[in-house]
Amino acid sequence: MGSEYIKKKRLLLVDDEPELLDMVVSILKEDGYEAVRTARTVKEAVKAAEEFQPELAVLDVMLPDGDGFGLMEQLRAKGDYPVLFLTARGEEEDKFRGFGLGADDYIVKPFLPGELLFRVAAILRRSYKEEDPLVELAGCEIDFSRAEVVKGGEHIPLTAKEYELLSALYRNAGRIVTIDTLCEAAWGDNPYGYENSLMAHIRRIREKIEDNPSRPVSLVTVKGLGYKLITERK
Repeated sequence: MGSEYIKKKRLLLVDDEPELLDMVVSILKEDGYEAVRTARTVKEAVKAAEEFQPELAVLDVMLPDGDGFGLMEQLRAKGDYPVLFLTARGEEEDKFRGFGLGADDYIVKPFLPGELLFRVAAILRRSYKEEDPLVELAGCEIDFSRAEVVKGGEHIPLTAKEYELLSALYRNAGRIVTIDTLCEAAWGDNPYGYENSLMAHIRRIREKIEDNPSRPVSLVTVKGLGYKLITERK
């Protein structure tokens, strides 16, 4: 999920549940992340951070020798890198505390693997920006740096929502992106109820990128699941 450059980032996972650590490591590695290190206590995490120099830390709140909030402050004192909380603590006060300390995101267990991958990729892309790509499709090019579609010599601007949706689809090029994930990308943390709006935006995007919007070949529907962007990769 996401551009290849983010898959090279070093990820530190901290949780005292070995089964969950194994599961998250497996999810990340299956998606192409290569440099993943784990720790089960605050002490282990601080040592690992010094040796490993992570570029993203994924922290549980409840740890046997402290908590994730205090750990985050220790880590941030030695390195300015993004932090994602992944925890069973879903109370609003915990979320507010995490974000108040400067956390980049907060996921409550249980979680879907796709949600975790989407959030991790989004944080890494925001934190370690790569030059905006020019993406080649079957009937056009998408210029993300200019937020426009180049088709038959014509430059067609993208709206903000179209840009967000195409960005989410491109980060997952060739893979299914669920309706919920796309709604969240465009409308934020409360995506429910936007399915009809999403369909309308997908129609307008197809009018801009497809030679025949009624028979799409670049932005295809995966019935009952979501959508997939097919790029013309060399």
